[in-house]
Amino acid sequence: MVDSTRRSGLTRREALILSSTAGIGLATENFAAASDSTKTAAHQGPGNLTTPRSAIAKTQYGKVRGFLDGGVFTFKGVPYGQTTAGENRWLPAKPPAPWTDEYPALVYGANCPQNVHPWTAVEQTFIQDWDDGWHSEDMLKLNIWTPNLSGKRPVMVYFHGGGFSFGSSYELPSHEGAQMARHHDVVQVSVNHRLNILGFLDVAEIGGSAYEDSANIGMTDLVAALRWVHNNIENFGGDPDRVMIYGQSGGGSKVTTLLGMPSASGLFHRAAAQSGGGGNIPSREQQLELARLVMKDLGLAANDIQSLQKVDWPKLFAAGNAAAAKINPPAPAMTGPGAPGTPRVGWSPCVDGKIINMRSFFDAAPEVSKNVPMLIGSVTEEGNRMSQRPTEDQWRANLSNAYGEQKAGAIIAALKKAYPQKKIQTLSYICSGAPGLNGLNIRNNVVKMARLKHELNAAPAYAYYFTWQTPILDGLPGAWHTAELQFCFDNTKRCEQGTGNTPQAQTLARKMASSWATFAATGNPSLPGLKWQPTDPQSNRTMIWDDECRMVDDPDGEARKLILT
Repeated sequence: MVDSTRRSGLTRREALILSSTAGIGLATENFAAASDSTKTAAHQGPGNLTTPRSAIAKTQYGKVRGFLDGGVFTFKGVPYGQTTAGENRWLPAKPPAPWTDEYPALVYGANCPQNVHPWTAVEQTFIQDWDDGWHSEDMLKLNIWTPNLSGKRPVMVYFHGGGFSFGSSYELPSHEGAQMARHHDVVQVSVNHRLNILGFLDVAEIGGSAYEDSANIGMTDLVAALRWVHNNIENFGGDPDRVMIYGQSGGGSKVTTLLGMPSASGLFHRAAAQSGGGGNIPSREQQLELARLVMKDLGLAANDIQSLQKVDWPKLFAAGNAAAAKINPPAPAMTGPGAPGTPRVGWSPCVDGKIINMRSFFDAAPEVSKNVPMLIGSVTEEGNRMSQRPTEDQWRANLSNAYGEQKAGAIIAALKKAYPQKKIQTLSYICSGAPGLNGLNIRNNVVKMARLKHELNAAPAYAYYFTWQTPILDGLPGAWHTAELQFCFDNTKRCEQGTGNTPQAQTLARKMASSWATFAATGNPSLPGLKWQPTDPQSNRTMIWDDECRMVDDPDGEARKLILT
């Protein structure tokens, strides 16, 4: 199959990052082997790693045995569902079969089958430190970090990025939860679930009523994980009545989708959408059309669910991508969260009228979660791609092609005025004019989602803008897409290839992670000496996360408004 992302000029991560670009992807027969960070902990705390009898916790299915590292009890790869392979493909997650012996919860579980990541530059590989992990359809696993197995601490459940097509709970070293448990007295949880064609192919017409939920089965996995947390987290020192869900990029879209799902109501109490959310997801009818074409392209009878369940994932994914390419119109020049236009079929949830009955935070904020306070934010250089090194003339040409010469000049002038110290390469990552993620566009989506939340006249929304600039590689990467995770997880040492682990980075991380933990505990992210005010459509009040943390009205407002018209 021709690589559709190369035709459009997008990297795989940019093409699949959010539901608005669903249906673009690659297929490969090669799975990556697990690397070091998939196997144990990131040893950042004092003391030696041990596996004491005290690191055994009860679940409703049996006991799990983890390990103790620097005062943090860690449990990895805990099952919240059975394998999704074979006859379980596209069926709702089945509860784990109970076990009698202690389950060894010592290493991360498998990732959903997906493509390994094709980085575009050595520098990108270095600052991101990505881990493709290992792949299997037995991937319904979660990970837990806690300072103590007793007590009732706030619980922070993180959903990874990669759109709805790839990624994992350990794709980035920033996701390691030990520091949050160690320094911020929370129970940290991360989750793997079904993605891409395994999570979002509507096979109801093919297999019958048992598969009625298949179009959104990847999202029902997350509900199953949250239900597991609700039923079991007290045995890990967590409070099931103080659960925060949060996610970055595609994880933000998972959060906003869950906020609109009646089946998830009551399973969480705060939410954060980081550099994502509010996707323009397709209709049920669109996804059914896709499934019909997949069956035709595979040469299978219209109702042959058994044969479909036996198709190897690479062949299945390739057929799905080819079918989506036939249906979807050409990709828009500017992709990203909240992108308007005709919804694109492919690997994302859909409005099926049952599990999902609205385009949450695209058309409106959902009433079902109106009492859930939110954090909503983004980073400055969302469009960072280290392989792009435009001169000012090249940058201006790209912007002119996208917006016209007059507006291109205004964008350049506004960004130079706001950031006189930044080089052209870094400025271009804020708004490049080329296909891919666009920092100003994502900033506009933050403003939109906060406005929709405000219109419910219920729980508040707190907006943020992460602007801290890395010293790595002469500061050229800026604050790239995912950069804030190193800080809100308090992982500057774990992620020193991106942060340098400078004293300034450590200070900011401790402060930012404390704010996230305080929000999980109370629903208000303010800290002593740092009051974070809710935003509103008139002021667009926003917390700036940088060496000087402060409230600002509508940061980059002049520049972001230029691309709205």
